[in-house]
Amino acid sequence: MQKIDGKAMSLGAVMVDVAGVTLQPKEIERLMNPLVAGVILFRRNFESVEQIQALTKAIHELRHPRLLIGVDHEGGRVQRFREGFTHIPPMRVLGRLYEQDKQKSYEVAEKMGWLLAAELLAVGVDFSFAPVVDLDYGGSKVIGDRAFHANPIAVGNLSFHLMNGMRKAGMASVAKHFPGHGYIEADTHLEVAVDNRSFSDIQQHDMQPFLRLIENGLDAVMPAHVIYPNMDSLPAGFSEFWLQTVLRKQCHFEGAIISDDMSMKAAVEYGGAHERVLKALQAGCDLVLVCNDPFAADEVLANINWHGDALSHARLIRLHAHGKFSPQKLKFNPLWQAAVSIAEELNQSNDQQELI
Repeated sequence: MQKIDGKAMSLGAVMVDVAGVTLQPKEIERLMNPLVAGVILFRRNFESVEQIQALTKAIHELRHPRLLIGVDHEGGRVQRFREGFTHIPPMRVLGRLYEQDKQKSYEVAEKMGWLLAAELLAVGVDFSFAPVVDLDYGGSKVIGDRAFHANPIAVGNLSFHLMNGMRKAGMASVAKHFPGHGYIEADTHLEVAVDNRSFSDIQQHDMQPFLRLIENGLDAVMPAHVIYPNMDSLPAGFSEFWLQTVLRKQCHFEGAIISDDMSMKAAVEYGGAHERVLKALQAGCDLVLVCNDPFAADEVLANINWHGDALSHARLIRLHAHGKFSPQKLKFNPLWQAAVSIAEELNQSNDQQELI
C-alpha cells in the first residue's frame, strides 16, 4: 500500500498539529511522513467556516487513505471552533437535566451529540475527542463542568445517548480519560497527577461508564496521563497493565486507543519525545498525539521506526467520517434547527445557574 509518490500509503501511528489557518510547505512534508496518521486542530487553526473547510480539504487531499482530522469539541469551555458553530453547552447541564427528567435528558444528549458531530462533519473534521466520561467528584481543576455527573450510571447513560447522536450523524466517538480522571485535583497539562485509590474502587465507579460504552461499540478510548500507583508506577497511557490487561482483556475493548498529548507536563517526565511516543505505542496505543511542539514532532518522525499491525490500522480507518453535511444546507435541516434551539435554551439555563 505504501506508494508515497502516488499518495497511497497506510496510516501511521502519530497525530500532529499545524501552526495556522493554511498548510505550510514544511507541514505538508511532515504530513507526508508514513508515521503520521492524522492532524489535531486547535483554535488557532480556525478563522471561519469557509477557511476551516479549505484547510481540512487540503489535509484530506494529501494522502490515501486520507489522514484523520480530530479536534477537542466537547462543548462548554472546550470547543475549539466558535464563530459559525453552535455553542454546545457543558455536559454538566445535561447532568442537571437528568436530575429533573431522565428520559428528556437522554433525548437532549442524543440531539447534542448529533449537533456537535453534524457541524464538524460539515467542515471536514473526522471526529471529536468526546465524550468526557470522567465522574464529577467536585474537586478536579481540569474536568469540572466537562463531566456529566458524579453518578457512574448517569454518566454511562448520558454519554451513551451522546455517542448515539454522534453515530447517527456519522461520527466516531472517543471516550476519555480511561480509567478515570475525575477524582484527582491536579491538571495533567501542568503537573504530575497521582490517584491513590484501589483498583476495586476505580473499577466499581470510574470504569463503569466506559464499560457501558464499550458494550455498545465504542470507537476509541483516550487513557489518562494519571498514575495509579496501587496498580502501576506508569501513567495509564504508558501502562500495559491498563491498556492490555484491563482495557483489552478484561473490558473486551476492540476499538482504537488514542494517547493524550505527549507534550503535557504529566507525560514529559518519561524521556525525550520519541521515547515517550515509543513507550505509548509499546504499551498498546494505536495513535499517539504530539501537539504544540513541531520540534518534538520532527524528533519523533526522525527517530521512530514503527509499523502498526493490520488490526491497529483497521481501528484507525474506522475513525474516518461517515456522514456528509454541507454548512449551507445544514441550516435548513429541521433536526439541526431543533437541536440548536435546545442548545440555546440549555446555555441560557446554565448562565442563570452560574449566577445563583
